[in-house]
Amino acid sequence: MEIKAYMKEARQLTDQRLRELLPTEDTYPQIIHEAMAYSVFAGGKRFRPLLCLASCQAVCGSWEPALDGACALECIHTYSLIHDDLPGMDDDDYRRGKLTNHKVFGDGIAILAGDALLTYAFEILTGLERSVKPEKLLQVIKEISQASGTAGMIGGQVVDIISEQEKPTAQLLQYIHHHKTGALLVASVRTGAILGGADEAQLEALTAYARQLGLAFQITDDILDVVGDEKKLGKPVGSDEKNEKATFPALFGLEQSRKMAQDAVETAIAALEPIGEKGDILTELARYLLEREN
Repeated sequence: MEIKAYMKEARQLTDQRLRELLPTEDTYPQIIHEAMAYSVFAGGKRFRPLLCLASCQAVCGSWEPALDGACALECIHTYSLIHDDLPGMDDDDYRRGKLTNHKVFGDGIAILAGDALLTYAFEILTGLERSVKPEKLLQVIKEISQASGTAGMIGGQVVDIISEQEKPTAQLLQYIHHHKTGALLVASVRTGAILGGADEAQLEALTAYARQLGLAFQITDDILDVVGDEKKLGKPVGSDEKNEKATFPALFGLEQSRKMAQDAVETAIAALEPIGEKGDILTELARYLLEREN
């Protein structure tokens, strides 16, 4: 299947399942469920669910066992975006071409909508107890919680904030992006693999792939903030420079950053060799990163 068609199908499947899992917008108190739905269904690539589903399929031939895990990961990702956009964080007015959550619902409800999505992600995961062995479910919960917390995404966000206006170093940049972005991407791949029944060799190969993919993803994200099209991105470009963020272009320049992204993609693809042809979609996803426009 052509990669864009695969991505579209996975996105539609994820959206359909999210609508089944999340509280309806008319559930009391309505405003919190409206705010949750506003950001969850505001668009986006569903890249983390996509990685989860594709990794599961690479292991067992089907993405069905990982669908609820993929939805839980998207809830966590959306929570992080809502909070990232707040005045106390990146202070952004637009996300995916729409007003950010706090611009529509106010800061308080936006904070609570993010909190609710983070909490609900783990409620979704508990539903897997009917189909997943307890030890595997515990492993998935541990993977996702660690990737979301101070050992992962939040830790990276904290260092990103406290290092603003400091001269970036390669070591600082590596820490921020390995934790802020890379950790949840790695957890997405590993979650799909675990739910698909991966053995140790498969899990090791997919983890190596995911680490390099996370690096490539963040480098291309940094590049798009410099040279991207605001209409395609759905948010203003240049916010990293405005906020004096540590980024790959700021430290290495655009051309070297592009070369680093290319190298990371090639290393990610090479890591999939033990998976064989079943990893073809993951290979195409890695290559897609180099041409994405949003």
